[in-house]
Amino acid sequence: MSDTPRVLFWRHGRTAWNVENRFQGQTDIDLDPIGHAQARRAGELLASMNPDVIVASDLRRAADTAGYLSRALGVRVEYDKGLRERFGGSWQGLTGVELSERWPAEHARMDIPDGEDIAEVGDRMHAAVERGLGKTPPGGLLVVVSHGAALRVGIARMLGISDEQREVLGPISNCCWSVIQRRRDHWRLMEHNAASLPEPVVLSDDA
Repeated sequence: MSDTPRVLFWRHGRTAWNVENRFQGQTDIDLDPIGHAQARRAGELLASMNPDVIVASDLRRAADTAGYLSRALGVRVEYDKGLRERFGGSWQGLTGVELSERWPAEHARMDIPDGEDIAEVGDRMHAAVERGLGKTPPGGLLVVVSHGAALRVGIARMLGISDEQREVLGPISNCCWSVIQRRRDHWRLMEHNAASLPEPVVLSDDA
């Protein structure tokens, strides 16, 4: 087995606020029935990859999503507050339309006046992933269960993409995932916004 580590970043299942396009932030919203079904299906798929470590945000929508993988795999979930969604201040609970009407310029830039700075999100996400990797055996697979915005910032940090350029990574849909793998001294994006297991790829990119 290769001693090259992998990290799978998994977004939580659907919530009622996702359907209503409300800014969730760190508001502790439950999965809706479809979100539970998404998490059950994805958990069964991901269990076949035999992850070694599962770490999750302690917010219910991520913790419950992780629970489906935990039960399918027989590996317990460890919770890390560093994996929480970006704190949205006064934006939390408002719809995208309401945000565009009240803060048009700020909403276009996702610049939350009284919310958490993107750099702070990146710092804590990076630190949480490194803590998880510290518990993952050589060549193992770490699963990180978190939230849409936080995951994109975290993946960008791991890939060496600046916070300002994080939008080069497209959004991650509910209960979809992205995978990075270590190669020599850097991380590479192997999958993004996936919902099925990949076919093996055999190639030499040194050719």
